[in-house]
Amino acid sequence: MQDVLKSPDIPACLRICAGTDGSVTQLLEVLTGKTIKVVTIEQHIMKATDDIAKLLDIDRGDEVNWRLVTLNANNTVYVLAKSLSPLKRMPHAVKEDIMRADKPIGAILREHKLETRRDILKIEIINSKFFEGIPVLSREYRIIYENNILMWINECFPVDDRWRM
Repeated sequence: MQDVLKSPDIPACLRICAGTDGSVTQLLEVLTGKTIKVVTIEQHIMKATDDIAKLLDIDRGDEVNWRLVTLNANNTVYVLAKSLSPLKRMPHAVKEDIMRADKPIGAILREHKLETRRDILKIEIINSKFFEGIPVLSREYRIIYENNILMWINECFPVDDRWRM
């Protein structure tokens, strides 16, 4: 899994962002020197399918917040991120902030002082329609809170010159 991050074809800044177990948004702000904006493409509440229930370790039919966002600085998209969050596991104030959409997850967790960890599940190079033929470094991870899955996240980072900072 981590071997893909050792490739010399992947810029160092991208390897740092994809390999972190912390906030990508905060890292991007440090690396770019710019404010990173979360732009919501789509967000809705859905009932967990069998696959989603298995992924989140919840019951089929439980309510899940589905969110698709980009992380941008000065009209450059650095990340496309999809998240799935079982609503029954979210503290009320966190749920309200997540539903507001355009707020980074790391900032929400810090603001509410949630002690969490991120378990990276998979990192690979894939193709993405969103980035129009540019290879993408994709990573999947879970945010764990009180020994339960609080969120599943898939982040896609385009592998190109935008990372040569």
